[in-house]
Amino acid sequence: MEIKLKYGIDNLLFGMKEQDVIKVLGKPDTQYKDEEENVVFMYNARKLRLILYKEEDYKLGYITTSEPSAKLFGTTLIGKNWSEIFPILEKNKLKAFETDTIEGMMSYFNEDNWIFFHVDYNEIVKVEVGAVFSDKDDFDWKF
Repeated sequence: MEIKLKYGIDNLLFGMKEQDVIKVLGKPDTQYKDEEENVVFMYNARKLRLILYKEEDYKLGYITTSEPSAKLFGTTLIGKNWSEIFPILEKNKLKAFETDTIEGMMSYFNEDNWIFFHVDYNEIVKVEVGAVFSDKDDFDWKF
């Protein structure tokens, strides 16, 4: 499962509608609406959570994964030490990270690519990627 910065993951592209996602992955194991009325698809075996934004006519705008096969720049992420992955990110020009700590879990966020790495006990446990904005402050949909 390859993370494609600013585009999505594998064949899932930011901007897909509900029926497009279902064509690629099938029906979700769980579907619900969050507090903002966005549609959330959960795929348990794939360890994927997809958010389709209500304000954007239910387009896919956010993906969360803890799937061990998730890769970025050809390198698997989940379960790897942050200190092992960070040099690979730097080499690929992902250098500017905002950090936050909640209950001992570190989060590293790169706004230009809208990607979060959640690190617990120095291991990456979850990755979140989102659609980015264009120069006009609109989403830069890829589908």
